[in-house]
Amino acid sequence: MGKGLVRTSYSLIHEVVTIAALVFLVWAANLGLRPTQLESAAVTVFSRFLKRLLPIVVWCVFGAVTGALAQTCLRPPVGSPVLEPVDLRSKGGSLRVELHFRSETAPDGQKLYCYLYRGVSQAPTLRLNPGDELSLTLFNDAEPALSASGTSAAPHPHQSMLPSTASCAGDNSMSAFSTNLHFHGMAVPPTCHQDEVLHTLVQPHAQPFEYTIRIPADALPGLYWYHPHVHGFSNGQVLGGASGAIVIEGLEKQNPLVAGLPERVLIVRDQSLVHPEAQPVASPGIPPPLVLRDAEGDILNTGTDGGKPAKDLSLNYVPVPFPDYAPASMLVPPMQHELWRVLNASAITYLDLQLLADDRPQLLGVVALDGAPLRPNPRTHQAVLWMSHIFLPPAGRAEFIVNPLREGAKASFITRSVDTGPMGENDPTRPLATILVRSDAPASSSHLPTVPSETGSAIAPQTPLPPERPWLGSVPAAHLRKLYFSETPENPSDPNSPTKFFIAVEGQTPVPFDPSSEVPNLTVHQGDVEDWVIENRTRELHAFHIHQVHFLLTEWNSIPLDEPFLRDTINVGYWDGHSPQYPSVKLRMDFRDPNILGTFVYHCHLLEHEDGGMMGTIRVDPPPTH
Repeated sequence: MGKGLVRTSYSLIHEVVTIAALVFLVWAANLGLRPTQLESAAVTVFSRFLKRLLPIVVWCVFGAVTGALAQTCLRPPVGSPVLEPVDLRSKGGSLRVELHFRSETAPDGQKLYCYLYRGVSQAPTLRLNPGDELSLTLFNDAEPALSASGTSAAPHPHQSMLPSTASCAGDNSMSAFSTNLHFHGMAVPPTCHQDEVLHTLVQPHAQPFEYTIRIPADALPGLYWYHPHVHGFSNGQVLGGASGAIVIEGLEKQNPLVAGLPERVLIVRDQSLVHPEAQPVASPGIPPPLVLRDAEGDILNTGTDGGKPAKDLSLNYVPVPFPDYAPASMLVPPMQHELWRVLNASAITYLDLQLLADDRPQLLGVVALDGAPLRPNPRTHQAVLWMSHIFLPPAGRAEFIVNPLREGAKASFITRSVDTGPMGENDPTRPLATILVRSDAPASSSHLPTVPSETGSAIAPQTPLPPERPWLGSVPAAHLRKLYFSETPENPSDPNSPTKFFIAVEGQTPVPFDPSSEVPNLTVHQGDVEDWVIENRTRELHAFHIHQVHFLLTEWNSIPLDEPFLRDTINVGYWDGHSPQYPSVKLRMDFRDPNILGTFVYHCHLLEHEDGGMMGTIRVDPPPTH
């Protein structure tokens, strides 16, 4: 499309010049100029045209071309520099934003989705302080695909209706072009016009939908994100690129180590393979591995740290496609500490991030995970974990300090291979970006405040902060529950038939999520703390996520842990097919926040699994009265 726009621009300039020439000839003929006079006048007129009018024409054409590009979800070329999303910051305690949800088909046939701000910026970063109000107007400008007859394409198999009495946005039909917003990780009410995803369906070209959210006064400072959450269609929309970051400011108040640091927001997304028929780059004497696919058509894990990946990746929309994996580029000043905020906005891809300098892994100082700052170490009093690589499931976030790199260092940002299980997708090692350490690198557009007072909460003085709750690990659990992931082929006699995905409460019959049901799978009381054991009874990884709350990992495969941070998404290992014990995690679930009263969901954040039925509902009721 870019080449087509250039050709169009050239044609437009050519037409303008041609018209100008014709006008000149008519003018000369009316004056009866002789050939020598004609030549002299032509030189004079066209020199003035080149000096005065042509720059205006070129600027108008350039504006039209860039404007056309800006109005789309098109992505940068392979190998482009990594540009950070536009920052939209709250002022005076509020942030008002209009986002347009767009869809289109790329020249290579891929279905693209995005959020556009003012028709110019894709996926802006929303920056707010605790206590701020976010007012977001969502326009659904998605264009349903048309069949050859010019009518809307046939419904997706998942298309269904919500209960007629339950609609929040009007039309309650679910389709590939219905959309909504989930504010991932945020403890805000699961009610209409806030963080409600069960009954909110914004239809194409319907009335814009208003979200109004008050960021809790005690919100954890860190990295969150927004994305669509329409059951049956989340995978396609997120895979197409519909996602963006949210930063709750104030991390330097929790951790002085990051005060004053330049920061980067980096979003890793996955997408369908651009070159699905390509073979892995051959190694001498080694045949390419066989490409096996699961029932959904995704490429299975090879267990070899190589082969064809299930999905391509991108970094801030710069694609890094198979098989050559030409990386994006990042300019970094030498000898400078930085804070990187990294979001895995992939639909199904696991990441294991690593920064290499001169082929050696660099230690990364993790200060927050899933938007939750680390607690200080009681011995060192520092809230940082130095790690050589950082594992992130889909939806996971990590904020970490990057140590200075010397000028000219050979550096790269990569994701390592992840063993997702014999039935999992193939996630091999691959680069994300080449790091160019140069003294002429541009300065970061965003820095954390050097002292806490520079970032003040917009909370009015008369609004008291809620009392600080005891650390979750020190609060006893009121209840113990067990949930488990399981899968079965749709047709038990045909193992290649589509897979049915479940997350079930122990003692209940596993059934796929039913969006028309109003009966929650679980009921808890606000104010309680519970222990949940999550088992994986399948041969592939799953990422457990629950809306509205954070939790504490207390056991991994029955081994006690004492982690200094909370999460909202956790990987659960795959079953080997014969061990008597299933892989499991034990989580201390926090239902103490009064903001979370209502019904919301928990699910696997591999969105293909969630769309396929691996989701349940939980209702948080008020505390019992005695």
